[in-house]
Amino acid sequence: MKRVTIFIRGTSSNGKVVAVCGSLEDLLSVASTKLGIRASGVYNGSGGLIDDIALIRDDDVLYMSDGDCLVENGGQDLCDPEKCQPHTDWLTLNVGGRCFTTTRSTLVNKDPDSMLAHMFRDKGVWMNKQDCQGAYLIDRSPEYFEPILNYLRHGQLILNEAINPLGVLEEARFFGIEQVAVQLETQIKASQPPQDHSPLTRKEFIRFLLATTTKSELRCQGLNFSGADLSRLDLRCINFKMANLSGANLAHANLSGANLDRADLSSASLDGANLQGVKMLCSNAEGASLRGCNFEDPAGIKANLEGANLKGVDMEGSQMTGINLRVATLKNAKLKNCNLRGATLAGTDLENCDLSGCDLQEANLRGSNVKGAIFEEMLTPLHMSQSVR
Repeated sequence: MKRVTIFIRGTSSNGKVVAVCGSLEDLLSVASTKLGIRASGVYNGSGGLIDDIALIRDDDVLYMSDGDCLVENGGQDLCDPEKCQPHTDWLTLNVGGRCFTTTRSTLVNKDPDSMLAHMFRDKGVWMNKQDCQGAYLIDRSPEYFEPILNYLRHGQLILNEAINPLGVLEEARFFGIEQVAVQLETQIKASQPPQDHSPLTRKEFIRFLLATTTKSELRCQGLNFSGADLSRLDLRCINFKMANLSGANLAHANLSGANLDRADLSSASLDGANLQGVKMLCSNAEGASLRGCNFEDPAGIKANLEGANLKGVDMEGSQMTGINLRVATLKNAKLKNCNLRGATLAGTDLENCDLSGCDLQEANLRGSNVKGAIFEEMLTPLHMSQSVR
């Protein structure tokens, strides 16, 4: 029995020592199993084809050709690297531990401006970045690289159900495959659900209220309640900061201690609402109706509407003792028969504002704009010191 050392042709590593028994076909079968290839030919160290088992001697070093190699033209080996490569130009990529066999033209021709095209357009550019089998090493995800390679092969981007398109998109960007990147960006954007900006309904909001204890502060900051019916609800101490309440119905609602800073209350209805100690700094309530509202807190906490936009609001008959309306805008507002005792109206725009029948005792109107304002049937006389800076 003879013993020989076999290698895959073209390599000199990872060899196997095998016994030579039987025919040449038996040796090829053993070589296929040991080397993990489809061995189709046996060559000696000089490149000569061995076609008879009797020519093999003990301790010979033999080289097995892969199954794709053919022997034609009187024994000329068509798989000689020097003769085959210009014709087929096959190469292997080791991407993250997984090997892909393809041609140089596949990597270069489809997208000549890509990174892969620049890497493999000229032979030898990748230098020594190869594994022991000669495969070019690329440290990327093989799962996401495979659709990219298939695209370069046939021009169609096909993703299996288990493939995350975001991962393929990152590979396309990394390798500079712009057409794939644009296609995936469009596909991902189309698959995402549209953003829901629809306002909350009364039913949905009541569900939130019932799930919250009376001692907990419900955070509704920035939520959309446009046009919602929240009338007669207990909304005490809820944070509505920067919320959209335009056109909402808050009539007779209890908003005592609520935070409505910078909220949009334009055209909203708050008639008869309890607004004790409410915070409405820089809120927008233009065109809103606040008839008969109560801003007066028995505990002494003053409602703060500093800098609010109250253009054209109707606040007739509201209780606003001590309210802070500093630098607020009440142009064309209706404040008939309001209780504004001790109110801070310094710097407030009261142009064309109807203050008929108001109680302005000890109110601070210094620096306010009272051009065209109506002060008929005042309950207490308005002293000059109240309105002069």
